[in-house]
Amino acid sequence: MNILIVKLGSIGDVVHTLPSLAAMRDEVPNAHISWIVEERSAEILRGNQLIDSLVEIDTKSLRKLRSIDDALPSVATKLRKLRKGEFDVALDFQGLMKSGLIAKLSGAKRRWGFAREDLREPASRVFLTDTVRIPADTHIIRKNLALTREALSVEVPDSGFRFPIHTSDEHRSEAQAIAIEVGPRFAVLNPAAGWTTKMWPAENFGRLADKLWFERGIRSVMVTGPRERELSEIVARSTDPRSAIFHIPTIKGFFELARKAALYVGGDTGPTHLAVAAGAPIVGLFGPTEWWRNGSPNADDICVERMDIGCRVDCHRRTCSKWICMDSEVDTVYDAAVRRLALSAVGV
Repeated sequence: MNILIVKLGSIGDVVHTLPSLAAMRDEVPNAHISWIVEERSAEILRGNQLIDSLVEIDTKSLRKLRSIDDALPSVATKLRKLRKGEFDVALDFQGLMKSGLIAKLSGAKRRWGFAREDLREPASRVFLTDTVRIPADTHIIRKNLALTREALSVEVPDSGFRFPIHTSDEHRSEAQAIAIEVGPRFAVLNPAAGWTTKMWPAENFGRLADKLWFERGIRSVMVTGPRERELSEIVARSTDPRSAIFHIPTIKGFFELARKAALYVGGDTGPTHLAVAAGAPIVGLFGPTEWWRNGSPNADDICVERMDIGCRVDCHRRTCSKWICMDSEVDTVYDAAVRRLALSAVGV
């Protein structure tokens, strides 16, 4: 069987689809599995031995083309190069017009996706041959697994999800060097987020690091991306130099670092989902998006969110005139961190 996974990005989207990849390989071990992904999110999938063919595209460049007719040859040529014969089935986990079009271009005999009411862009239903309806309040990982179950008629797990990510000695050495620098028991704090409305104030991360160090003896690794130096500087100005070290790890170096961490604190962003995949103890900081949908499926992990405000309705706004849903006190987040550390200690 030739299977095509269509999940383009972002990093969090890709991570949330990895348990479906693992289920496919477990249940259909002889299948030829291909995955089409955005170049900017492809690093998580590179080297993955469960994937037979990985094709990377840049949909931003496709948007510059004058028409769909201009875009078709570019995508179709890449798909022809990766597939061995015709695809038997394509699974569109993204639910967008562009992902539906890609599934159509693949030539797959059957193209599965979500029912119209569960699609991010309902008009993309036109590209699908089969759909599955998802119960309300379903976590995105379980939503993806439901699509896998229906499309391939296979068993899928309800818990204990596997997140297959290939790393190398280079990534493990990178993480080990940071771990040696920070000390034997450390937290990883990530002040960044893709949306402004998902960000906890940067200064608070510095104050949280101080409390973890001076009250618990836990130093922090403050991680940011290459384009987030200004954010890192804001945090540094709010942090005692003894409390934290600052690093810009590679994506897979971060994954290996999170595997070593006693605690991870961050918002609804790619690194947080990678930390979940790594099995780190999580304190998630959520505001405009839903923990029940995007957060950790581990029952021990903790979400800090403002439920005491009238506009807390999972608004998904990227800009906001109020911006109070992420305005949690440092002490509140610290208390959640202490509770999560205690749960980890119980499990030792």
